[in-house]
Amino acid sequence: MKLAPIVESLLDTDLYKFNMDQVIFHKHTDLEGEYYFKCRNKNVVFTPEMLEEIDAQIDHLCRLRFRKNELDYLRSIRFIKNDYVEFLRLWHPIREYVETGLNEDGELSVVVRGPLFSAMQFEIYLLEIVNEVYFRMKYDYDALLSSAKERLDRKIADFQSGKYTFKFAEFGCRRRLSRDWEDEVVRRLATETDCCVGTSNVYLAMKYNLSPIGTYAHEFVQMYQGIDSIPLAFTNHHAMQDWYNEYKGDNGTALTDTITTDLFLLDFDRSMVNNYTGVRHDSGDPYEWGEKMIRHYQKYDVDPRTKLLLFSDSLDFDRAQALHDYFKDKTKVSFGIGTFCSNDTEEDALNIVIKLQYVNGRPVAKLSDTPGKAMCRDESYLDYLQRSVEFRLQREANRK
Repeated sequence: MKLAPIVESLLDTDLYKFNMDQVIFHKHTDLEGEYYFKCRNKNVVFTPEMLEEIDAQIDHLCRLRFRKNELDYLRSIRFIKNDYVEFLRLWHPIREYVETGLNEDGELSVVVRGPLFSAMQFEIYLLEIVNEVYFRMKYDYDALLSSAKERLDRKIADFQSGKYTFKFAEFGCRRRLSRDWEDEVVRRLATETDCCVGTSNVYLAMKYNLSPIGTYAHEFVQMYQGIDSIPLAFTNHHAMQDWYNEYKGDNGTALTDTITTDLFLLDFDRSMVNNYTGVRHDSGDPYEWGEKMIRHYQKYDVDPRTKLLLFSDSLDFDRAQALHDYFKDKTKVSFGIGTFCSNDTEEDALNIVIKLQYVNGRPVAKLSDTPGKAMCRDESYLDYLQRSVEFRLQREANRK
């Protein structure tokens, strides 16, 4: 391993990984999952030396265990349960679950296969490793760091001057320039502005006494597509029901766009509207989505000003401020901002993902509200899922 360890704590991941995993631990330990890496940028080339370093970093990751103080911290989070923390005392990443490779064009392959409760934990760690290896070995890291610091200085000055007034959480784990840089970003945003309300990074939340922020991701809804007894167009219902049964209304921000927001709203009925504190936007036009959610709350005679709209789709501070100004008198509003905080340099950031693609051998997919963001290795299944969604939407429309 030529570089210093990139992941040094198993808490160095997004909170929602623990949130989702706790539900799986209590309800769905029989599920097997397969995750696949994808780089959405064009003409990105990984070298054999990069692959060698990535493999060495994964080897190091799989030697880590949770420390006592880390387990105690998880136990202190009000909705994380003691039996799950005791499970994590025994759990660790298993190297045999991860396969990596490189084709002749320099395209990186990463596949994770294993029990879902274990396979799902790899995503953030692996993205942290791949991203930092790439930027340290491809570029002059000191030059990147210098440009990142200049940009962070300007951002903080704009908060201090009053140009930016919105509240947000740092969501930058997965595409950060480096572990050390995300640490500095979170520390400075939290201490030099009063607008950073927390971070998704559990380790940094513990280190800096910040609120750990996060609920669930698309993969949580996707996994129900792999359960034979659940119709595809009703997976949001089962996901939200399991989530509510686990957390009893705590930890309650629902993600709307896994298989389109229009379908989500069919299952976001009066009970769910009351049980969830808000909803998260991650694709499609944010203004149209926000207005749609406000109308939905009003449909059930709920004051939208009592509910949270959390925006998290590829935001920068200017876009966040504009959304804040538009919605601030209509509803509660907050933001999760990732790459713009943790990897804003003179070079373009990588748009890399690791997505759940199979559950119990069955393909699963995300549709989202933005054409082109769908990722599925089985085109016939993706078509079937889309038709299932359209069929239910049309059936419900005909009933009105």
